[in-house]
Amino acid sequence: MHQTPYLNSANYDQEMPEPDLNLLFALDALLTEKNVTRAARSLHLSASAMSRTLTRLRAATGDPLLVRAGRNMVLTAYAEEIRKQTKNIVHEARSLLQPSPVMPDFSTLRRTLKIRANEAFVEAFGATLIAEVTALAPHVRLHFSSRSERNAEYLRNGSADLEIGVLEGMGPEVRVQALFRDHYLGVVRKGHPLEAEQEVTIGQYAAFGHVVAPHGRHIIDSLDAAIALSGFERTTVAIVPSFPAALAVARASDLVALLPASFMKSQYDSSVDACSFELPVATDRFTISQMWHPRLENDPVHRWLRQRVLTVCRQRVPF
Repeated sequence: MHQTPYLNSANYDQEMPEPDLNLLFALDALLTEKNVTRAARSLHLSASAMSRTLTRLRAATGDPLLVRAGRNMVLTAYAEEIRKQTKNIVHEARSLLQPSPVMPDFSTLRRTLKIRANEAFVEAFGATLIAEVTALAPHVRLHFSSRSERNAEYLRNGSADLEIGVLEGMGPEVRVQALFRDHYLGVVRKGHPLEAEQEVTIGQYAAFGHVVAPHGRHIIDSLDAAIALSGFERTTVAIVPSFPAALAVARASDLVALLPASFMKSQYDSSVDACSFELPVATDRFTISQMWHPRLENDPVHRWLRQRVLTVCRQRVPF
């Protein structure tokens, strides 16, 4: 009596090779078109290549699939049976491999979007951005946190969805979009001796004490170097945590603050008790960008947030 040998995992792999799933797309085309040439054309293949694929499909299924009926080809009973299932499987596969983002219903969307940015950005743009977001998505919460460290870890581990600021110390994989160009201004209180000057000279600028925030260190260094080349020295008497803090100190003293023009524009809109002037030496302009991790590149909500941020920034500070 003939016995069928027991198939262990080793010889099972030899007896039953993994099917080539690419054949599913060809099978769907053949079952739909019922014609080798038309099926080949639909997949941008040659007729000979599709004919060879049909041979492989016949071997894989153990069924002819397409047979002659006069001058045409018709489906076998098995091919008719699997036709709808094949189309559904191919459709699902294409959906996985070529996802089309489905826009959520923003009126009911509940989600917290985490943004790392310095206080000056939040003060200058935060209220407008919040209004822009909640007008369409009333249940979305924006969670702002300080950008005290400049590295990609917050984006990589998901503790931040978006970072806004100067591109520095971020990983090579981080996506970047420029929002606007900015530059520094000198800022003093109303009634300060420098307010009356049409054009502040290096000597006048250096004659007063200065308050700075620990941002834009390279620009501060280049400013001090340029002043030193003219034979003067700028004395920094206070370093404070943020640009709003530097403004508060300048408003209440004779110290001169160094602040971004974009931030000061928002303060003028609020009729703050301070005035600004162009620095007596040229300093580099800098770009404020929004940064995100590639895993959120095609997330529809994140794309929507990025567009809101871009719109708000460009309305206030044209690029």
